[in-house]
Amino acid sequence: MKTLALAAFISIVTSTPSIAQDKMTVVLDWFVNPNHGPIIIAQEQGYFADEGLSVEIVAPADASAPPKMVAAGQVDLALSYQPQLHLQVAEGLPLIRVGTLIASPLNCLLVLKDGPIKQIADLKGHKIGFSVAGVEEALLTAILNAQGVALDDVEMINVNWALSPAVMSGQVDAVIGAYRNFELTQMDIEGSPGTCFFIEEAGIPPYDELIFVANPETMDTALLTRFLRATGRATQYIVNHPEDSWTIFKSTSPELDDALNAQAWVDTIPRFALRPAAFDAARYADFERFLEDAGLIDDALPVSQLALDPGAEEEAQ
Repeated sequence: MKTLALAAFISIVTSTPSIAQDKMTVVLDWFVNPNHGPIIIAQEQGYFADEGLSVEIVAPADASAPPKMVAAGQVDLALSYQPQLHLQVAEGLPLIRVGTLIASPLNCLLVLKDGPIKQIADLKGHKIGFSVAGVEEALLTAILNAQGVALDDVEMINVNWALSPAVMSGQVDAVIGAYRNFELTQMDIEGSPGTCFFIEEAGIPPYDELIFVANPETMDTALLTRFLRATGRATQYIVNHPEDSWTIFKSTSPELDDALNAQAWVDTIPRFALRPAAFDAARYADFERFLEDAGLIDDALPVSQLALDPGAEEEAQ
């Protein structure tokens, strides 16, 4: 999904309720795609409106901007990634995880199925593409080290967001950061099948791929609780009615109605968080320790500074 980009910062969907409702703005991590299914379905089915919310859903021109916009108080919520959250909090950005959209890694180490790389150890002496410096290099270092290969044994090439094209064209022999529910299907459709090495099976602690982040200094926990309740309701609808929900989703934009997105929809449904507000504290603690061991953060922070359940926080107040 990172092979496409939006030309401008645009508003995707804005609800128009007939009665006064609380307004909030949510910035996606990228252009609208099946990963965002519960958000779009909650909007289209009126679940946000049922919670007294008027939600503006925005796609960013710059994929790195959403967390910064939340930290600056420009928007209420942003979609981001658990690994990046750890690094950004360590850098001092006022961010905290308040919900989960995709509850398992999508990231994988992607190679050509008929190419020279049959196992991870084969990457020694080869080229690996990436798009996000720092965390992806840390992931790759851990993956390679588990197979007796050092990061210095491979050549790292920044391919920006053109991940699958870089592999298919032979520019690189593998890429880290490709999504198993998107780039893998894209390669099949284009006649160059790929193979994914799943990072959570190769030495990386499991983590939440897509999360909602808010500014802990300004967030409204009651508002967030209502938003997440509507999102969870939409997720249940998708799980119970996968074909009907796909019809609703693709009807929101002609660009969504193609074979790639149709397959991505099916592949993504099992990965949606059924309880968006809930989180696994041990998972966040494990990944914090992983980053500390990798030298990407100085000291591991307590989970309370990284993630919370806004509903539980509201009850405690």
